[in-house]
Order: sequence, then C-alpha cells, then structure tokens
Amino acid sequence: MDSLPTVLLKPGEADRVVAGHPWIYQGSILRLTQPASEGDVVQVKDHRQRFLGVGFYNPKSRINVRVLAPERVAVDRAFFEQRIRAALGHRQKHLPQATSFRVVNAESDFLSGLIIDKYEDVLVVQISSLGMDQRKPMIVAALQTIFSPRAVVERSDISSRKFEGLSEANGVLAGSLEGHVTIRLNGLEFSVDLLGGQKTGLYLDQQVNYGRVAELVAQAPGGQVLDCFTFLGGFALHAARAGAAHAHGIDQSAEAVAAATHHAATNALADKCSFEAANVFDWLKAQTATQPHEKIIPRFDLIVLDPPSFTRTRAAVPDALRGYKEIHLRALKLLKAGGTLVTFCCSHHVDAVTFQEVILAAAYDARRILRRVAIFSQGPDHPVIPAIPETEYLKGYAFELAR
Repeated sequence: MDSLPTVLLKPGEADRVVAGHPWIYQGSILRLTQPASEGDVVQVKDHRQRFLGVGFYNPKSRINVRVLAPERVAVDRAFFEQRIRAALGHRQKHLPQATSFRVVNAESDFLSGLIIDKYEDVLVVQISSLGMDQRKPMIVAALQTIFSPRAVVERSDISSRKFEGLSEANGVLAGSLEGHVTIRLNGLEFSVDLLGGQKTGLYLDQQVNYGRVAELVAQAPGGQVLDCFTFLGGFALHAARAGAAHAHGIDQSAEAVAAATHHAATNALADKCSFEAANVFDWLKAQTATQPHEKIIPRFDLIVLDPPSFTRTRAAVPDALRGYKEIHLRALKLLKAGGTLVTFCCSHHVDAVTFQEVILAAAYDARRILRRVAIFSQGPDHPVIPAIPETEYLKGYAFELAR
C-alpha cells in the first residue's frame, strides 16, 4: 500500500474528507507524489502527510479522487463483496419485507459512482465513475456470489458519465433477460422494462411512501384521488387498494399511462383507477380555468404531486420554484375542504425549508390555510449521510386543507 501514488491536499482541504465526504476536487489537490493512471487507486494525505484514505483517481473529472475507505484496503473482489453485503444488511434491517429495492446507493453506501438495484431476481447496475467502470468484472462477480441472480443488467445511460471520460453503456452483463420483469411493491404487482425503462427501471425510492400515503387514504376511505406525474401508477394503485372510491393518474408519457393501466388490471383495480396522457401543468390549468364570476368546485379528497426534478443545477432553482408554486396553487384549488395534499420534490438543490415556503406561498395566493400532517423522505434503501449532503434529495409533505 505504501507504493500507491499519494495525493497531497492543500491546507484546509482535509476536514471534509475526515468528516466523511468522498469527493476531492481538482482545486483541493496540492500535488501528486508520483504519476497515477486514470482509474488507479491512490492514497490521500493532508498537507502534513497524515493519511486520510484511499480512492479512485481520475484527472479527467472535476472530482479528481473518489475516496472509498479511511483505511488502507485492497480494492478487489473481496472488497466489493464485503461492501455490498454490508449495504444489503442495512436494507434487510430496515425493509425486511421488500423483495425489490436499491442495494447500493453510491455515496450513501461508501461506493461512490456505483448504484445497484434489485428487481426480484434481476440486478441492475449503473456506473458513473471511471474507477468503478474499470472494475466492472469484480463487481459482477461479487453480485453473482451474493445473490445468484437470473441476470445482471447494466443501465449506465446517464449524462454524468461523460464528465468521467466514459460513454454510455447498456446491456446484459451476466445471465439472460427477455421481456419485462414482474416485481412486487407492498404486495402490488408491477411490470418493469429493465432494458428500456426510466432510470434503472422504476422509482424504488418511493416504496415506503406509497404505503404511508395509502394509510392516509385508509383513514378517510371512499374519496376521490388525483395522482399527478403518476408514471407507472404507484400512488394511484396504492390509494385504490387502500379504499379510495376512484384514483385518476396523469402522466405526459403515453407509454407510462399504458403501463399504469395494465398494472391496474393486473392488480384487479381497473374499476377504481383511470389514467390519462397529458401535460400535468396544462391539465391543472384547464381544470382551474374559470369564466368571470364562476367558482371552481373542488373535486378531490387527496391529491399527489410527485414531479420529476425541475432543476439539475443551482442556477435554475428560481425557475424551478416558479414551477413548483404554479402546480401547488392549481392543485389547492381542486382540493376539497379537509382534503389532503401530498407533495414531493426530488431536486437536491431545493431544500425542505425552501420547498415548504413555496407551498405556503401558493396556499397564500389561493387563500388556503394548511395543516401539516406528515413529512416524507427517501426510503431507507436510499440512505442519507448528513456529512454528504448530496445523498439527500427527496423530501415531501402531507398537508390537510384546514380552511
């Protein structure tokens, strides 16, 4: 290990690493003691030569080093097997009934640049760093040892790979896979296209929240539910099963709407669910349009707003906040008195306080007063490490319309 190239940090740059953040930017580095190839394991020391850890080196990336461990370790198949087993143990502790979940969530599980999702007996890998990409065979071998999966699929079709000097990569890495995979979330069946679907197949981070929102529906059964940005019908189906009289889902993707409709039929909920392909902003605008002296008659007992991220950068936050305010303002006009608004934001750049302020600004404009009844976060298979703020992105609230 002493023969590893050493990355020396500038004075004052070590504290973040000691606290647990794995990213070391180019501007934090004083010098490299000997040449290192792209993707090599290097050791990191502060400007006084105190050892801080080991990690992957990539001079092409803004993140020059991704720290993997605070101790000297060999980054081999056994290393990946140990880390993945530790991550799996966390899921088995906090999601004991789940059969489909995120096994490894990159920085959250101290494996920066690696995501692994489990869809029943199929695993999906997404790699966003050069060091991880070079060790793909080790990772796949470790996964086969731990899970004996039917297939291991790669879905590394993310734009961030180009910042590491990598091109997109998709396909079956081990085993065989044909057609869709049927998975179960909270007892409901979903059919997932792992080779061509969104993200690595489905939004697993809402699995716990599906159940929690279903509990809110069950407290006042027989209501009308609106599920905006429904995707594969997650919240609508859970609401229908929990006792809603009817759940209507809206998504811009006709393909997603077709899948959601199929899922309703598969779960014997077709008579309680309907789905519509439409732009949610346009749909809400049309539903809240009025003539002079005409009043909007609220139609829904529970409304879910679960949009995709409105911003990928800090610079675009103001525009995103305007978008969030607009959908909340219109949704509140369609919510019955005493009804519940369930709303989520998955942008890391919009924190929970700012998100709530936008909701309250919309409530003010709509002349509504809200009572907060629940706070949501991402599921325990997407762990939050407070020392790594980037690991926290999903936040949500449930508000009752108090008056």
